[in-house]
Amino acid sequence: MTDAVLVVGPSWVGDMVMAQSLFMRIRERRPAAPIDVLAPGWSLPLIARMPQVRKGIEMPLGHGAFGFGERRRLGRSLLPQRYAQAIVLPGSWKSALVPFFADIPRRTGFRGEMRYGLLNDIRPLDQQALKTTVQRFVALAEDGPVRDAPAIPTPRLAADGVLGSALVAKLGLDEAKAVGLMPGAEYGPAKQWPAEYYGELAKVLAQSGAQPWVFGSAREVELGEQIRALSGGQAVNLCGKTQLADVVDLAARCRAVVSNDSGLMHVAAAAGVPVVALYGSSTPDFTPPLTARKHIHYLRLSCSPCFERTCPLFHYNCLRQISPAAVRDSLKGLAGI
Repeated sequence: MTDAVLVVGPSWVGDMVMAQSLFMRIRERRPAAPIDVLAPGWSLPLIARMPQVRKGIEMPLGHGAFGFGERRRLGRSLLPQRYAQAIVLPGSWKSALVPFFADIPRRTGFRGEMRYGLLNDIRPLDQQALKTTVQRFVALAEDGPVRDAPAIPTPRLAADGVLGSALVAKLGLDEAKAVGLMPGAEYGPAKQWPAEYYGELAKVLAQSGAQPWVFGSAREVELGEQIRALSGGQAVNLCGKTQLADVVDLAARCRAVVSNDSGLMHVAAAAGVPVVALYGSSTPDFTPPLTARKHIHYLRLSCSPCFERTCPLFHYNCLRQISPAAVRDSLKGLAGI
């Protein structure tokens, strides 16, 4: 038996970044214990930027897929690793199957979906003591249930300077003037500050000498192009031109980043860049950017947080009432831009 730990990781970018706080706490408590992370394939390059993790193991099933047989086969393939403990971050029944089939003697997680038997170190979730997602993750590193919110190690993704320089040269960027804009949100439009606001902000930033970089996935190319056009052609549309690990390297070179509550917001915070965070249907009470250098815009309207993907009242006031001028002022105060 080794002292190795298998963590069954989450399925969202932001949650995976926050999970690094758990890995850091495990390393504090058990310095010699190797940590492996079972996670979706897209997240493996991100996990590779976490020095606490020995290796990422790809979960071959997509988000929401049951795949009992595949989970059993994967679990049995992990038997030779002889893990001492598994920590299961998702709350689903199926997420506990792989550690069970891997015959890991201690299988830790919060109570949920009748996982008795699959987990044998089941913790009650005290939502009053553990208000944020990252607190819940870090609490699972302790030997038993916690009474108080644990201290949170700050995630820090390792940027690659050589790769970052190569990307700057390849994409023709001016990193001395870079301000990152992250207008997407996989969850839905109720978490997206209006594109015209991003375009207006980008135009003002460019007029003051900055070069706005618009980050996003291939699905957000059109959104990035819209913002570029609204900025008078001053913003650089990087949507679809970078991989997730590239965002770490480029965000680390920005003077600051403006982002919706999204996975990339957490990536930017963990890359060490000041973050202006914009919240609509969600709330920073649960998933704040984990950095001291931040300014959060959240209006706390009577209808928020609703946690809906689209605005049930059709007005999106929680986002539309955050003005580009207010965000511009935040950048000045936070990063002198």
